[in-house]
Amino acid sequence: MSEMKTDGKNRWLISGGCGFIGISLLAYLLEKKQNIQIRVLDNLTVGTKDDLLEVTSFSETDLAAISGSPKGVELVVGDIRDYKTCLKCCDGIDIIVHLAANTGVAPSVENPRLDMESNVVGIFNLIEAARTNKVGRFVFASSGAAVGEVVPPIHEEKTPRPVSPYGASKLAGEAYCSAYSRTFGIKTVSLRFGNVYGPRSKHKSSVVAKFIKQALAGKTLEIYGDGSQTRDYIYIDDLIQAIILSTQTAVGGEVFQIATYKETTVNEITHKIKALIESDTGKTVNIIYGKPRLGDVRRNYSDISKAKQILGFVPKHDLTAGLKNTLEYFMRIER
Repeated sequence: MSEMKTDGKNRWLISGGCGFIGISLLAYLLEKKQNIQIRVLDNLTVGTKDDLLEVTSFSETDLAAISGSPKGVELVVGDIRDYKTCLKCCDGIDIIVHLAANTGVAPSVENPRLDMESNVVGIFNLIEAARTNKVGRFVFASSGAAVGEVVPPIHEEKTPRPVSPYGASKLAGEAYCSAYSRTFGIKTVSLRFGNVYGPRSKHKSSVVAKFIKQALAGKTLEIYGDGSQTRDYIYIDDLIQAIILSTQTAVGGEVFQIATYKETTVNEITHKIKALIESDTGKTVNIIYGKPRLGDVRRNYSDISKAKQILGFVPKHDLTAGLKNTLEYFMRIER
């Protein structure tokens, strides 16, 4: 087994770095860490260069110009489905945070092949490029969808039974992380994110961002099914802390649930959003109910005991306060 570089801390590759979580992570790193060097790899199908500019200036670099470590913040416009792109982007890197993905249950049901190519071929290309370049740390953004339909709370010892193609693709990513840790010595960590929300989420189509955008635009909010389905909603700042802690842990090949250990129904969070918007804007918010979606899990919330014990992860943000911060962000960008 070739020896991996695990002592370096300042040269980062963030795939999907122009997205909601990526730019939030960038903002944190640039504020908190000295002499940080970051390479962003993104195909710009969701996030944009303007989104990246909201948190930092950057230089755009093509593959041919990459030689060793990034200088400041670099953006490479490219796709993780291309191995040569991944191989070049991993040159001179200490830590990879792999956020790029085809996200969400509904898109995976509509186009399972695209989901597989983006999420399974994509992580294989990137983690194989990490091995070739002797990158020591690899943090993978997984999902509770990898576990699927099990009796909650979800924890890491539950046998996964994915319901959606998206869940299956994320489970495959976890498997590659486990294999590359145990066989090749890369310090991999797979984080099963809960339902992430917060400022900078303008491109997200999940319930919090979607319902706030729709309500502010005067549109009716449609809940799929009866609204009794549950999720575990985690504020972006808490999620970023989990990612940072994952780059500092001594363990490798492990999976962690990253959420709040609180079960919230879609009805509950929708009515919280309705109350906040009506209070803060004076607008009336209407709610209707539609058909359930294919691939949706009925109940989903996480036992985060392992992350607390091993990573020291403790979420700090209350749901109501987090929703208020998120609403204030959307109201600011609409002005």
